[in-house]
Amino acid sequence: MKILQINTFINSRSTGKIAEDIGKLVLSKGWESFYAFGRDPRPSVSKAIKIGNIIDVFYHGIQSFLFDKHGFGSKSATKRFIKKVKKIDPDIIHIHNIHGYYLNIELFFNYLKASNKPVVWTLHDCWSYTGHCAYYSYINCKKWETECNNCPQLDNYPRSFFKDNSKDNFYKKNELFNSLENLTIVPVSKWLKKELQYSYLKNHIIKMIHNGIDLKSFYIRNECKVFDRFKISSKFVILGVANVWEKRKGLEDFIELSKKLLEDEVIFLVGLNDKQLKKIPNNIIGISNTKNIDELSEIYSNADVLFNPTWEDNFPTINLEALASGTPVVTYRTGGSVESIDDKTGFVIEQGDILAAVDKIRHIKQVSKSEYTHHCRVKAEKYYNKDIVFKEYIRIYEDLVKIKQ
Repeated sequence: MKILQINTFINSRSTGKIAEDIGKLVLSKGWESFYAFGRDPRPSVSKAIKIGNIIDVFYHGIQSFLFDKHGFGSKSATKRFIKKVKKIDPDIIHIHNIHGYYLNIELFFNYLKASNKPVVWTLHDCWSYTGHCAYYSYINCKKWETECNNCPQLDNYPRSFFKDNSKDNFYKKNELFNSLENLTIVPVSKWLKKELQYSYLKNHIIKMIHNGIDLKSFYIRNECKVFDRFKISSKFVILGVANVWEKRKGLEDFIELSKKLLEDEVIFLVGLNDKQLKKIPNNIIGISNTKNIDELSEIYSNADVLFNPTWEDNFPTINLEALASGTPVVTYRTGGSVESIDDKTGFVIEQGDILAAVDKIRHIKQVSKSEYTHHCRVKAEKYYNKDIVFKEYIRIYEDLVKIKQ
């Protein structure tokens, strides 16, 4: 059996790593695994297929920036890609993020409709059922339930500087995505599954599968070279991790929190850019993104608490990585971020409540992180082991092939 996965990135960022791990399971079954991607080539166990080139991405970006036509560029690149797909003739096409300036959704979904191949679509965000944005909860927008128009988030990804095309996008995406008869949608959180019931995708088969992580990479460790380098191993470390730090990820909340720290407490942030590194307060220590999994695992494991003040999220893997490393989590009541946390693994607080964050963080400090470590690891092993969780996709594939036959 041949499985083709499609995602913006290959074997990087949370979505790319998830697709990579699914590919490994596909290969373990003795099947063929293909992985098509839009940007940033990386090594992969699957047979990698690059969609388009930097010029295609650039012109797609121009269409998006000027005319709010995200997903409707890259025509030539998509035509070339469809020819490759026809040659591969996969049994299952599994799509992840198809936004990101690399794929023409009109051409591609017209091909999917004509081919009538079983399609699995893992939703890592909300872009699939809105007229513009990937998330909307930060501003509590509900237009996507009926009709997107006069979009209040044109300046957010995928940014449009001049034109609001959200209404037209909404109806075109509705028509295209609902044109497939053999589509299984997989939200990665209970929250997103519930949201889908109010969207134009509600009539498709929907099966929720949580994200999983590599428990062999993220585990309890006793030393952290990074903390030793910054001479903070003796302090109570409040950790924050993000691929890109911005307002919706809670960078401003960390700055507010820093004003309330005691002398023996410090904030450590992973993923800051150069500009942010120069502006953060003295009691916040930051580094850029680390591609060293062992280093990141050491940071998780030797921090005393992960604070995840996200204002918009689906099912963040940073919570899972912290739990697997034995570190409790304090997070906002946001999307699916709450779903991995219980009273034995951390706390859920209301968005923007810094005083509550201080209270819960100090509670962990008072009773000791060690009271949570075992429970965190056990929960990660029970619910978020990628080798177990992602087998649900294999079962979906097998069921779809039986139905097709």
